[in-house]
Amino acid sequence: MSDAIVIIPTYNEIENVESIIRTVFSEQKDFHVLIVDDNSPDHTAETVKKLQQEFKDQLFLLERKEKSGLGTAYIAGFEWALERSYQYVFEMDADFSHNPDDLPRLYKACAVDGADVAVGSRYVKGITVVNWPLSRILLSYGASRYVRLITRMKVKDSTAGFICYHRTVLEAINLKKIKFVGYAFQIEMKFKAHKKGFKIVEIPVIFKDRTKGKSKMSGGIITEAIFGVISLKIKSLFTK
Repeated sequence: MSDAIVIIPTYNEIENVESIIRTVFSEQKDFHVLIVDDNSPDHTAETVKKLQQEFKDQLFLLERKEKSGLGTAYIAGFEWALERSYQYVFEMDADFSHNPDDLPRLYKACAVDGADVAVGSRYVKGITVVNWPLSRILLSYGASRYVRLITRMKVKDSTAGFICYHRTVLEAINLKKIKFVGYAFQIEMKFKAHKKGFKIVEIPVIFKDRTKGKSKMSGGIITEAIFGVISLKIKSLFTK
């Protein structure tokens, strides 16, 4: 039984899902994988089911009825993991923008070095992003600077989605009260962990834009992040 599970949300990731699963299982560290699929029309879930025959008791599938947002997919995955004995719960994209070879480094930061949250950071050592247009780099980097200004968190990549959580963090956060579902979800989770005094560290990673499939980024997701940060900060002033 592994002590670590990697949660990978999917929606139309038929081009990537088998490769990402096999790559995670090729790591020297024993990770389990939970795919949270939002009823992908391209039958991503069917590919996962076939792979489950090969990776019994390592690969798990949580199927949802509709596309309901990244945040709710992760919350469903977190709740699934907390019902079991996993001590370290990871967030990772299916499209290889997050390198599975970095999973052991994030794991070590928590399991060996004592962090509660380890963030795979694009901005802790300069800007380590590959194949993004300049406009998107500026938007992402600017958003992280904006979040630091408003929230006073020291995290340089607050919108990062490549993360290892110790289970105590997820147990301490009221997951049912997480408000945001898109880009701002990542900010909200880090902010809640920060407010509760958990130790957050950033591990430098190289982020590569997807080469297969379509990005899920939208204007609404960005707007949620911009205005959501102000809402988080204001509410935090009136709660302990």
